Amino acid sequence: MPRLDDAALETALRDLPDWSRDGEVLVRTIKRRNWRDAIALVDGVAEEADRLDHHPDVCVTGYRTVAFRLTTHSEGGVTDRDVALARRIEDLAAT
Repeated sequence: MPRLDDAALETALRDLPDWSRDGEVLVRTIKRRNWRDAIALVDGVAEEADRLDHHPDVCVTGYRTVAFRLTTHSEGGVTDRDVALARRIEDLAAT
């Protein structure tokens, strides 16, 4: 799956307003109500990542904040797989 060019990435980010670009990585930080909600989100994303066979970098900071970083290492940047996973993370975060 080829890496997205700058124009395609900017278009994708318009549909993901809470995500941003950090070089060749999509990033998003999500605050949950508490520790359990933060870990439940991580668990849900882990299941989806396994299903998609595409795994994000995840960092839980404090007791309720989860940071996600998405990139396709084999392509050296963001691909459609990262955008699809970002959309799925948004769906999970909304529940």
